Amino acid sequence: MSDAMVSALKRDYLHEMALREQRVDGRKPDEMRKLEVIGNPIGTAEGSALVHLGGTSVIVGVKAAVGSPFADRPKDGVIITNTELVPMASPSFEPGPPSKDSIEIARVVDRSIRESKMLELGELCIKEGEKVWMLNIDIHAINYDGNLFDAALIGAVTALKLAKLPAKDKGIGPENVPLKVHHTPASTTAVKIGRNIFIDPQIDEESVAEARLTVGVDEHGALRAMQKGLAGSFTVDEVKYIIRISQQIAHKTREAIHRATG
Repeated sequence: MSDAMVSALKRDYLHEMALREQRVDGRKPDEMRKLEVIGNPIGTAEGSALVHLGGTSVIVGVKAAVGSPFADRPKDGVIITNTELVPMASPSFEPGPPSKDSIEIARVVDRSIRESKMLELGELCIKEGEKVWMLNIDIHAINYDGNLFDAALIGAVTALKLAKLPAKDKGIGPENVPLKVHHTPASTTAVKIGRNIFIDPQIDEESVAEARLTVGVDEHGALRAMQKGLAGSFTVDEVKYIIRISQQIAHKTREAIHRATG
């Protein structure tokens, strides 16, 4: 994903802009792109969301099924997160088994949801040791223009907040029951180009970045997840800066999620 082919001339141009703290789309270094979140675009899912973050678009669906708990967690429900990066979204994506990029995105989203305690897995238990709710979070990139990490988490959180457990034949009553959501995690991804840090990178910036850091926080600003990517490094002060910016931007992200979920 970050190794997309860019001509040497374009790389030099992007690096020169970065040294001047300028961006190809005119944003400030700490400014995210326009965000639009649409709730429940998929009628057959328990909950779903369509997210447009600049030119990046993802659609996320949550499906619930009854299954058996893990032997070592008999009282806990199960969350399974998958990401699909299909060629339709970008010529750099290839058909076939999940790529390392899709696996990484799914893991970062899953970690932010779990570590923020957005859902209490014990509340997904139907009968201890026998039946629990299994939530499948399916993330599909439909257009890629950088920063799938944040777009994917926004979609997953929105879909979960809208999800309702199907009542039919499950013994939970006559009507579908909304998931009990305790927290609303949000993440912010930054890249380092030269000596400068840029928030919410678009595809060209990702292609020349030396290091990437995704920071997930809850609504109280508490740090819940971090993921470092690419070969370069960040200083301690740079990490602190990215965390601080993430805490600020997360408020705007949650506002968009709240609008989509009512």
